[in-house]
Amino acid sequence: MSCCLAGISAATASAAKLQGAGSTLIAPLEAEWGAAWGNQTGNSVTYSPVGSGSGYKDIAAGLVDFGASDAPLSVYSSPACHNCVQIPWGLTATGVSFHVNGLRRLHLTGPTLAKIYLGQITNWNDPALERLNGHKLPNLPISVFYRSDSSGDTYAFTRYLSDVSGPFAKQVGSSTTVRFPKGTGAKGNTDMAGAVQGTNGSIAYVAVSYLINASLPAAAIQNRGGRYTVPNLSAIEAAARAFRGVPASNQVTIVNPSKHAKSAYPISTYTYAIVPTNASQGGTLRSFLYYCLGGGQKLGPRLDFAPLPKAVLTKARRTVGSIQ
Repeated sequence: MSCCLAGISAATASAAKLQGAGSTLIAPLEAEWGAAWGNQTGNSVTYSPVGSGSGYKDIAAGLVDFGASDAPLSVYSSPACHNCVQIPWGLTATGVSFHVNGLRRLHLTGPTLAKIYLGQITNWNDPALERLNGHKLPNLPISVFYRSDSSGDTYAFTRYLSDVSGPFAKQVGSSTTVRFPKGTGAKGNTDMAGAVQGTNGSIAYVAVSYLINASLPAAAIQNRGGRYTVPNLSAIEAAARAFRGVPASNQVTIVNPSKHAKSAYPISTYTYAIVPTNASQGGTLRSFLYYCLGGGQKLGPRLDFAPLPKAVLTKARRTVGSIQ
């Protein structure tokens, strides 16, 4: 831990400013990290929640000091991000929220959710939905919402649906931006949460911290073990425990873990800081990232960000140390 403290003390010598951009999923936690680190060091962080894809483009173009993405570097083919590394710094989930007047709980399987987003299930009283939930549902059209911007939540969501549904994988596929055959686009998690709040009959995929902030419900999704789970801390941690190794690239994908992870929420995800190893403000950037991976981890749970597993944390800190 001495490396981390050294990084922070070095940064206090003179005030500095960092700029970041990207994931809206990480934005609520990043705001707390930036404020707390700034109070400790006298430095500051300005972060623009423009979506994972835009954050990647900004760091690739050298417009910011760090990018943030819930999708790994392997998803992005251009522009090239020279000397960039990805550092897992947050662990959370993409929830599936809904707004049906009078309905407080909802059970969904992956294939059924895929059919909703493929436009094959269009009404809440569809027999498949009523069977899953054990009671009648209202005769109400389903209003589907999806992210219109390049989004890491879209990546996690579509990767999950592609894994559980062959037709979805063939027709839509998995990426930060896809062409959904049905629905209305909304930009960022804030707008997605607002769309659910304002539309009776709606369904949308939204980062969990935004569901908490807006007091929105999350559907219970059936995992591969057959259990219906909601995206709370214990279910996110159970998904992470199912994947023990950390590859050299730091890419750790935990969507749809095996049936042995009986308590896991199946649309859990890591989110990454993307940084160049030859950073223009290397010492300050290391200081901030060490804080996020150190004391900053304690700020996550109330926003449904679970602490990083030890193996992931160790590898992430080692990668921070490679920044010059």
